[in-house]
Amino acid sequence: MEVFTTKLESVLLIKPPTVFEDFRGHYIETYNRNAYFTAGIPIDFIQDDISVSHRHVLRGIHGDAKTWKLISCLQGSFYMVVVNNDARSSQYRQWEAFTLSDTNRLQVLVPPNFGNGHLVMSDRAIFHYKQSTEYDRAGQFTLLWNDPALKIWWPVANPIVSQRDQGPAKS
Repeated sequence: MEVFTTKLESVLLIKPPTVFEDFRGHYIETYNRNAYFTAGIPIDFIQDDISVSHRHVLRGIHGDAKTWKLISCLQGSFYMVVVNNDARSSQYRQWEAFTLSDTNRLQVLVPPNFGNGHLVMSDRAIFHYKQSTEYDRAGQFTLLWNDPALKIWWPVANPIVSQRDQGPAKS
């Protein structure tokens, strides 16, 4: 297992504990509590979720004030953005992007008060995340993926987004 710091404080890039490949295929250990705790990541994850999307779907930038998320790509590839949304931080509204795929097997650890969103770059992708709290949509914040103040670069100009991620209705 390898853990790398990123330019965003508390956001980590992780190479999982076990990645094995031979003529039969792949074996990946995506999480091992003891290994993560030993590596200085003592977070108790209590819920696992996946989203399955097709090319150019952008799942918007969401987060909350209490949840840690460990994110990986089980199939395909996606471009992922993490944004610091902690107004008390010197890195408030700064962002960093990562490419996660079923070939690089990297993971991103996203702390509370950070939002994350992703854009699918393959025909289909399976986005997997472990959470330290139960999902609570009412407690979430949403940052617009194309907010001009954030100046986030996305590899697609006109992604497919949900109504929630389009922002407030314009009259």
